[in-house]
Amino acid sequence: MHQTGRKPKLLKDYAAPDYLIEEVDLDVALAPKAARVASRLRLRPNPKVATGGRPLVLNGEGLTLESLALDGKPLSPKDYELKDGSLTIPRVPAQPFTLEIVTLCDPEANTALSGLYLSRGTYCTQCEPEGFRRITYFIDRPDVLAVYTVRIEAERATTPVLLSNGNPVAQGDIPGTGRHFAVWHDPFPKPSYLFALVGGNLASVPDSFVTASGRKVALAIYVEPGKEDRCAWAMESLKRAMRWDEERFGREYDLDVFNIVAVSDFNMGAMENKGLNIFNDKLVLARPDTASDADYASIEGVIAHEYFHNWTG
Repeated sequence: MHQTGRKPKLLKDYAAPDYLIEEVDLDVALAPKAARVASRLRLRPNPKVATGGRPLVLNGEGLTLESLALDGKPLSPKDYELKDGSLTIPRVPAQPFTLEIVTLCDPEANTALSGLYLSRGTYCTQCEPEGFRRITYFIDRPDVLAVYTVRIEAERATTPVLLSNGNPVAQGDIPGTGRHFAVWHDPFPKPSYLFALVGGNLASVPDSFVTASGRKVALAIYVEPGKEDRCAWAMESLKRAMRWDEERFGREYDLDVFNIVAVSDFNMGAMENKGLNIFNDKLVLARPDTASDADYASIEGVIAHEYFHNWTG
């Protein structure tokens, strides 16, 4: 994706983060114009950096801050500094602490397709390189790795499919609201640019893969309804990639599910989010009467490339 107006980041200027985020709990209530994101971050000073009372600086773009609490105590505007692009809390504990943040963002107005956006009725995310800061305030850099638990809720009638990274934990209806929820947990620490969330009216093409150790992994490709008959090659390509990684490098897939989402409006082409790869559907869909040999080869290569990121970064 072409980025404009950004200052280059050079290796010689690298400095370790003052604080680390160990766990992230997100509660995302999807709505076209005002998605509400409640985040609970468990942070600690970076032991490799002499933080010594340094302020906590979080990245954020295009967000409306609704509330902020430090270790359960609500903060007032005098306790923090809110600027375009950042949220700064001058005084934080010298030991591990919890920060709770509630923000609003506008998926429908997000035509940059970076962060959380809504296009053709489907909510989708793209967080590489710096899109997560458009979802919530965060230390949005690749050397801050955290374990994520994500709860998503939305209108069941318009958004029956709710996906995120990791393994599904719970799902159900919210009585009397017409809404439903899903909870996902990714036990493996990851940087914020690998976070993913999808919600929409999508069709599923399911399959499964048995690993070398005999563990069954649930596979699925999610597409816009009516495109299910063009997923067979992508699914076979995925299973071949999983087997090859086992046989060549001894790398067995480490989650219980692996999902691919293929949508029309996705700028990056393909993205290797942990357990939830997102593709522009031109790199997934193929049928003998509409695709060339080159199309088939491209799909196989890109599917494998994104899957291999699971172990090789």
